Amino acid sequence: MALVVENDPSDGLARLGGWLTGGGLELTVVRPHAGEELPADLEGYAALVVLGGEQDAFPGPDGERGAPWFAQLEGLLRKAVRHKVPTLAICLGAQLLAQAHGGTVERSAAGPEIGVRLVARRDVADNDPVFAAVPFAPDVLHWHHDEIVELPVTATLLAASTHYPVQAFRIGPSAWGLQFHIECDLEMFAAWAMDGVGTLGELGIDPIELLESVEEALPDVAEVWQPFAERFAAVALGRTPDGFQGGDGGPRSLPLLGPA
Repeated sequence: MALVVENDPSDGLARLGGWLTGGGLELTVVRPHAGEELPADLEGYAALVVLGGEQDAFPGPDGERGAPWFAQLEGLLRKAVRHKVPTLAICLGAQLLAQAHGGTVERSAAGPEIGVRLVARRDVADNDPVFAAVPFAPDVLHWHHDEIVELPVTATLLAASTHYPVQAFRIGPSAWGLQFHIECDLEMFAAWAMDGVGTLGELGIDPIELLESVEEALPDVAEVWQPFAERFAAVALGRTPDGFQGGDGGPRSLPLLGPA
């Protein structure tokens, strides 16, 4: 059983849900934005998935958090790393994962990053059971205006890009953060475009052209990130992902999982 935390009604599991269940995971979704309580710990859960949202991960000038449950969620993220519960954190979730372990998240000086982009996988990802099979420069979907400007000292950078250097990382042996979105379907992205039409206008982005490019990219996104999600599910279930070998070319066992 995997615990899924939905931080915002606009960013649900969408395609990612089917990919994870196809990999063998059962999913329990908690929606704190709708008043549902987060569990106190991860006992009984094989994995933790934290989704995105429009909130800022960092406190505002008045010290208020972007959502009242963020402090508790960061506590769960720390417990997941401490107890080696495999974790997948996306966009806002990745920012909270980084921040919970001493990283820094800020409004990006480069401005919003929106649409279909390429990220570059780093060589160190060859030794990562989930990232090793990701191609060098896969397509991803972006919609964010904050960024991780400093990773925790315990983090390993797995993918980067020119204007937003932190695109994917791992903390400990089994907690992965993605600054980009792999879960989106066209309906979800279209809703973001409708809500963010003012931002798109300020950036000179035509909404129709944007959605056409997203629709065109969705099969390529699925080709890379569905197997990625299935490899994450394999790790959560205590299995070595199919075909994974270490950087020396030999088979590897996964020193990943402690008690959930």
